[in-house]
Amino acid sequence: MRIRTAGVVTALALALAASGCSGGDDDPQTPTSAAPAGASGKLVIWGDDKRAAALKPFAEKFGQENGVTVEVQAISKDQQTTFVTASQQGSGPDVMVGAHDWIGNLVQNGAIDPVQLTAEQQQGLAPNAVKAVTFNGQVYGVPYATENLALIRNTKLAPEAPATIEDLVTRAKALRADKKASELLCLQVGQNGDAYHAYPLFSSAGGYLFGTAANGDYDKNDLGIAKPESIAAFKKIQALGEKGAGALKRSITVENSIATFTAGKCAYLVSGPWAITDVKKAKIAYDISPVPGFAGGKPAQPFLGVQSFYVAAKGKNKALAQEFVTNYVTTPELAVALYQAEPRPPVLTAAYEQVKGTDPDLAKFVDAGRNAVPLPAIPEMATVWDPFGKAESAVIGGADPKTALTAAAKTISGQIKS
Repeated sequence: MRIRTAGVVTALALALAASGCSGGDDDPQTPTSAAPAGASGKLVIWGDDKRAAALKPFAEKFGQENGVTVEVQAISKDQQTTFVTASQQGSGPDVMVGAHDWIGNLVQNGAIDPVQLTAEQQQGLAPNAVKAVTFNGQVYGVPYATENLALIRNTKLAPEAPATIEDLVTRAKALRADKKASELLCLQVGQNGDAYHAYPLFSSAGGYLFGTAANGDYDKNDLGIAKPESIAAFKKIQALGEKGAGALKRSITVENSIATFTAGKCAYLVSGPWAITDVKKAKIAYDISPVPGFAGGKPAQPFLGVQSFYVAAKGKNKALAQEFVTNYVTTPELAVALYQAEPRPPVLTAAYEQVKGTDPDLAKFVDAGRNAVPLPAIPEMATVWDPFGKAESAVIGGADPKTALTAAAKTISGQIKS
């Protein structure tokens, strides 16, 4: 979740939606101890490189227990696009592993079925993760890990967590004046902006992307980007920018934000669990706390990302796929293996309790994500990343917030309607 871009493929998210929505699997829950009736042949699972490697021994065991062949295939790039295209062509997998914010696009393209989790199984999962994989009132994925942004600080330079973003800037300026750090804040922006990393500050200042309906679902018809509260939020962000405090800079990018922090050039880094490996390698003394919001504003709300297992609607062995994702993915043994492959807080409560004692960072990231909101899973979110990011970058460089956001909203609205 390092950066979000238009690479989610806006055209795929909207144009292919005409293919319609697939119905769910109405078969009753299959007992854990037995293979689904008629299970035979081959189960194909797609995931990224790290997930695929972690899954292989468990997939082999599942195959042996159920008398079937299981193939785990690594899809290195453009997983969502590759999956949707393969689904349309009838050449996709039975199970797909991916991010929860794919769901709206996958459902509208008829690429996934609802999953058949029992009430007891759902109770064993983190509630915010279950909410994230729920779309139109149905659960479409079995979540296994969460991720969110936090403030990672160099405790040698900044022993205490700042209460507000203004407090952070004040402390960082003092460090720069003492020539202990050259940058105030490592929060990636780049020339094209980064809506994902900007969102905690945007939300703290009162901005919003989409409103919500009475049932809590995101409302595509309530686009908030050019609304007065969002423009006011961007004015506060601009005050942190290159012509203001200098805390937000386009020279801090996805490529160098973590490296700048690990080199000791800034005391504060806004990033996620993926940054910790590099921080540890650099032997930086660090701590993790929530991203601070603006003084007098709302608490900063990072996005919550949830990694999930999906049952392919056009898979060749859907009953077996349901068995695997509902009764195998929800076991602590597999959840812990996935955690070990790439540390993220496990969604399965039993797995989280098992690993948290060996990794104190887990609880800190979970705490930093208590105010997190699920990334919008509606297909229309694909139209937001690029225009919003470019508006953010322009405003940080000194452009007028109202002009930049009005132009971004016009672009987004045009893509949603097209």
